[in-house]
Amino acid sequence: MDQHETEPAGQAGEDQLRTAPARFFAYPSADGVALLGREWGDPAAPLPVVLLSGLTRNSRDYEALAQALVADGAHPTRVVAFDYRGRGGSGHAPYTTYTPIQEAQDILAGLAVLGISRAVLLGTSRGGLVMFVLAILRPQLFAGAIFNDIGPFVDVAGILRIGGYVGAPLPASWPEAVADLKASQGFMFPALSDAEWERFARQIHGDAGGKPCLSYDPALGESFKAIDPGKPLPDMWPGFDALAHVPAMVVRGALSDVLSAKTMADMATHHPGLVIHEVADQGHAPLLWDAPAQQAIIAFIRSVS
Repeated sequence: MDQHETEPAGQAGEDQLRTAPARFFAYPSADGVALLGREWGDPAAPLPVVLLSGLTRNSRDYEALAQALVADGAHPTRVVAFDYRGRGGSGHAPYTTYTPIQEAQDILAGLAVLGISRAVLLGTSRGGLVMFVLAILRPQLFAGAIFNDIGPFVDVAGILRIGGYVGAPLPASWPEAVADLKASQGFMFPALSDAEWERFARQIHGDAGGKPCLSYDPALGESFKAIDPGKPLPDMWPGFDALAHVPAMVVRGALSDVLSAKTMADMATHHPGLVIHEVADQGHAPLLWDAPAQQAIIAFIRSVS
């Protein structure tokens, strides 16, 4: 039976602003790109949780969720997150290789280095598309699957909105960067406080000598030039259906313009038993800072374990 709950976006307290200690690891891709990831928790835990970030984002997005996952000493947990090529601490590459297929292959190489052959995977936005590729390439990898505001059908309007800012230069100061982020995405996150907007900005941007900078290769924006706004994007139902017998969960922002309520309902039809958690007052993609969302994710992972 589906589980469907709606909860308000929580306010970030001081305890939520702490970050979990992480161990960094590096490895090369098959074509020689230096790739980076980070790991939290107990490396001997039996079922790792692998976190895959959004298009322009990196493993820093998951510090709050990782801390929540490893905080329960009664359930030792190993959490791993990757920086895709061209993002975070990973090396840049030709923009033509910034694709879900290549990113999936890079993730498989990283998992092999870490000795991980089976895990619960959580993907936010682009991370979910990478999961669909992995489901076709390596279905036995999945002990469970969590999709954060992404589904097999992606609304083109949301992708065009994202494409409008990918690669754009940032303001010269942090106050300007925070104000710019709020101006461009405030309609997606109407309940965030001023402190949370600053937290959001510092999470998604790098810092270069006290000034905000992009945390990804600006050439990533080249991939959007081929999108025709008059045509629907190719769907990924084969990847989702490859997980038909794997426990699955979807987290949706109630204000999302990428994962529609209809697509989420279709996912539940394709996958009876799909666990659904909806976050009110957040759009694409839920930040996963708030306790209700974290608790729902942890409960799902514990049920799989």
